[in-house]
Amino acid sequence: MTRRGLVLAGTVQAPWQLAEPWGARGYLSDLHGLVHWVEFGAQTAGPPLVFVHGLGGSHLNWTLIGAQLAAERRAVAPDLRGFGLSAGSRHSATIAANLAMLDEFSTEVVGRPAILVGNSMGGMLSILQAHARPDSVAGVVLIAPALPTQMGRPDLRVAGQFLTYAVPGLGEAYLRALHGRHSERELVNRVIALCFADPARADPGMVEATVALAELRSTAPGRDQAMLAAARSLLKVAGQAGRYRAAMASIRVPVLLIGGELDRLVPVQSVRAAAARNPGWQTVIMPGVGHTPQLEQPQAVVSIVHRWLDEYFPRSGEEE
Repeated sequence: MTRRGLVLAGTVQAPWQLAEPWGARGYLSDLHGLVHWVEFGAQTAGPPLVFVHGLGGSHLNWTLIGAQLAAERRAVAPDLRGFGLSAGSRHSATIAANLAMLDEFSTEVVGRPAILVGNSMGGMLSILQAHARPDSVAGVVLIAPALPTQMGRPDLRVAGQFLTYAVPGLGEAYLRALHGRHSERELVNRVIALCFADPARADPGMVEATVALAELRSTAPGRDQAMLAAARSLLKVAGQAGRYRAAMASIRVPVLLIGGELDRLVPVQSVRAAAARNPGWQTVIMPGVGHTPQLEQPQAVVSIVHRWLDEYFPRSGEEE
């Protein structure tokens, strides 16, 4: 495969093109195992965008904003190992393993310092990548990133679900029961109900593509083990609050932090605490929005990110 002279060894077009309605093409790259990713655009002016999805997510989490942001620069979205259309296991789907994959993807597929755009777990990975490999990151956009928990009344459903994930044996039994009792469409709707402040805002085309992806994944080996390994390692990183906050404080590139006022998974008080600890970051709290602003209010997110890009990464008018 060639992209404007850049040859990506071992990359082929993927047999699935779920994001094609939104102008993206899917590929598979051999990065010590096949990784699926999509490209929304191949413009080479300015730093490229790398979208990093959250726990249980995929490249489809970026379909509603990817093409619009790719109008000015290259934009790609990998599926983390164990999610989307990238195979994974309890060993390859942890935060540490997917951080290594993200680093390799940045080097081998992107090939230059990128602006990482991470949601939830993807925000955590973006923070850790900027801390561990600052030379690979030009900027960071954090959309409802996984953060250390602040004191306050937790959302009981969220707390109960993650407590269940954390207990060996119980998490496995819970996911087996969940898949046994519900169709893939019902499970997708459960996630939307949890992540959206208003589920009625879900784009119908995105929902159908997500259901199709869930059905493709329904027989994937290691699906539940990957989910639990990722969830457990996420809780471990977030629980090491001092170390995690130090990683945030070490970032020296521009950072945009976007939070949802009605986010049940990353409470707005956690977002405000992160903003207060990092006053150099730009922070936007979106009213009436939940955990996935880029899906619930995509046009608003595009406008926010565009303004930030124009401030810190203005286009010169010529391709680099």
